[in-house]
Amino acid sequence: MQITVGQIAELLGGKVQGDYNAIVHGASTIENGKEGSLCFLSNLKYEEFVYESEATAILVSEDFVPTQAIKPALIFVSNVYESLAVLLERFNQEPTQPIYEVATTASIDESVRCGENVGVGHYTVVAKNVSIGSNTNVGAQVFIGENCEIGENCLIMPGVRIMHDTIIGKNCIIHSNTVIGSDGFGFAPTPDGNYVKIRQMGKVIIEDDVEIGSNCSIDRATFGATILHQGVKLDNLIQIAHNVEIGKHTVIAAQTGVAGSAKIGEGCKIGGQVGVVGHITIADGVQIQGQSGIQSSVKAKNTKLFGSPALDYTHFLRSYAVFKKLPTMLDALGDLEKLVYRNQTESES
Repeated sequence: MQITVGQIAELLGGKVQGDYNAIVHGASTIENGKEGSLCFLSNLKYEEFVYESEATAILVSEDFVPTQAIKPALIFVSNVYESLAVLLERFNQEPTQPIYEVATTASIDESVRCGENVGVGHYTVVAKNVSIGSNTNVGAQVFIGENCEIGENCLIMPGVRIMHDTIIGKNCIIHSNTVIGSDGFGFAPTPDGNYVKIRQMGKVIIEDDVEIGSNCSIDRATFGATILHQGVKLDNLIQIAHNVEIGKHTVIAAQTGVAGSAKIGEGCKIGGQVGVVGHITIADGVQIQGQSGIQSSVKAKNTKLFGSPALDYTHFLRSYAVFKKLPTMLDALGDLEKLVYRNQTESES
């Protein structure tokens, strides 16, 4: 990668303050910016590093107003993260994935149907009646069970397990060691204190443009389907239980668990380590802060929630501000009680 500050601005539709012709040949974090590198500022808590940086250029929001002199050139853009995504896509230097080859050690049933330019890695197993779309690459040591359907232009990373009857749309990415279609957690208690397993007869449906991080578990439905609609993005280490449905373009951060039959709306943003109980509905556009617990349905669209059990975000902040003051308030209440008692004693005497 070698590009001028001006060329970056033209690519992103941004404006430059500083040396338009300075050369950028790499990227770095804003804390470690060096000459020749490009950094970005999206969170103002890192603003102090802008004034110390030795970087050649920094991506900033178009409403950013410097309060001190700055050495790097500034590239003002409307959306820093979106611009960063464009640059990373353009100048991605990841090792090229081996594509459009079928390894000699792969075990592929003769009934499997493949489109054009399908790649299958070493020691991968593809079972009966599977279909794989054109330009899809399946990594090494992947298992694909019977009757699965995988669309075009997908990337299945090494070590993924896709169990029987799973349907995956186009342009999906599934990262290593994720399991799709494992049994949902279903057991019926018996009078003697034992449990009888409830057979999970459903499937998993993953629509187009979905990306699932590593080490996730997406359980098959008891009946019907567990569904991830178009454009859903899951981080690593996420549990999606049986019969869950997640709406279009919802994003969920790591270590979140969604219990059975919960329905999450479109365009929701869910932070890390969130717990969602089963059999509830969350409306479109809801934002849930990390480590929150959702114990009842959220009916109002675009609600912001925080806490466990979760409260309206602004109410939580106000409540927490009071909570932090409780020791001081308790001391003040004690002093007030003593004053009242003293005044009462004096008046009685």
